[in-house]
Amino acid sequence: MWNEFKKFAIRGNALDMAVGIIIGAAFGKIVNSLVNDIIMPPIGLIVGNVDFSDLFVNLSGGSYSSMEAAKKAGAVTINYGMFINNIISFAIVAFAVFILIKQVNRLMPHKTEEAAAKKKQCPHCDTAIPEKATRCPHCTSEL
Repeated sequence: MWNEFKKFAIRGNALDMAVGIIIGAAFGKIVNSLVNDIIMPPIGLIVGNVDFSDLFVNLSGGSYSSMEAAKKAGAVTINYGMFINNIISFAIVAFAVFILIKQVNRLMPHKTEEAAAKKKQCPHCDTAIPEKATRCPHCTSEL
């Protein structure tokens, strides 16, 4: 069992996944800082000096000047400003991953091109068939 685990852990897929998770976590921190520290302050200024991270609805009935004050008092709140920040963070991460995947796919050979390269044409019906085939699956003639 130990040897099987070592084979699994050393395999490229497990190591690639671990590296991806670590880099993804670090990238998430950068994106959160981008949203909270760079993008949201100008947007808040444009919409009237609003700090989105401090937008909340108090369900406890008291009046609090900030979300932090409400939390210290133990008030039940709906923190919709943090939700807005998280939506923007998600959109940025999703767009960055989309661009990354698009570039990787552009650089990697497509499986359809590889599959087409390993095919030959049937001399009887002109159908593309696997290179190692001995009989055409379309016209059933021997090759």
